[in-house]
Amino acid sequence: MKQFSIGQKASCSKTFTETDVVLFAGLSGDFNPIHVDAEYAKQTKFKKRIAHGLLTSSLISQLLGMRLPGEGSIYLNQTMRFRLPVYIGDTVTASAMIKEINEEKNTITLVTECHNQYKQLVLEGEATLLTPAN
Repeated sequence: MKQFSIGQKASCSKTFTETDVVLFAGLSGDFNPIHVDAEYAKQTKFKKRIAHGLLTSSLISQLLGMRLPGEGSIYLNQTMRFRLPVYIGDTVTASAMIKEINEEKNTITLVTECHNQYKQLVLEGEATLLTPAN
């Protein structure tokens, strides 16, 4: 736990492609037409297809599992609030900042956010992870 400090940050980015959305639909079974049907999506308030919210949030999983706190950590909980849609072709940056460290329980609580390429907040939340005992 000594390698962690309040305010410590990390981030990662990804551009979501047509392939990502189609593969996620197949993997999750979520074939909601807002994600997979361009003609349907044109009739919605979004005017075009949007990426799955959980596809967007998967960047947070990557960030927490691979960077901060990193390998061997285990998700205990995650809150999420979807603020804006993510469109196919958007580049999303997930970021996390340590808010709280509980050495007794080996847990870390982080503020999590995702922003699009225009710096708009598309997702916000908080995560608590169990860290490997060191």
